[in-house]
Amino acid sequence: MKHFTTWGLRTTALAMATALTLLLPGCNTADKAPHPPLPTVASVDVPRYLGTWYQQALIPNTFQAMCVSHTRATYAVDGDGLTVLNQCRNAKGEVEEAKGVAKIVEGSNNAKLRVSFFRPFYGDYWVLALEPNYQWVLVGAPSRKFGWVLSRSAQLDDATYSAILDKAAALGYDKTQFVRSLNTP
Repeated sequence: MKHFTTWGLRTTALAMATALTLLLPGCNTADKAPHPPLPTVASVDVPRYLGTWYQQALIPNTFQAMCVSHTRATYAVDGDGLTVLNQCRNAKGEVEEAKGVAKIVEGSNNAKLRVSFFRPFYGDYWVLALEPNYQWVLVGAPSRKFGWVLSRSAQLDDATYSAILDKAAALGYDKTQFVRSLNTP
């Protein structure tokens, strides 16, 4: 099992790439139309949100490039904040994992988090759509460059998946950017 928490060359490069990914998009706005505000769900019940979520789709990003299958995130309470353990399988079938922290954004009714796997760099993690029984969630960021479809089970039926992508499109995402994740045993 490989751990991102060891600050070797690979992890340092990954941290730098993540920092650049989070910081550079705002530097060149001359040729881009601004995005309208991104609404979130009204509120999130944190105890119901805790536990394991399986990635069903994502907008590909540099910090998950090594993940080829079985990606999941597990959320737990830690003092005044949350911990996040992301795990996936790489091309060799080995488990990769990253441990991070999440802070709830004040005044967001728990619908906006700031998440970091490489402090001091934090990224936006906004709950954009949430099934009433907390069986699936659409998560994104105001730039719409990041997005994830997560569910409580390793598999999500096609009709539900399609409906979630329609919700993403209604929020200003290009749903063709989402790539379905591989979660089969």
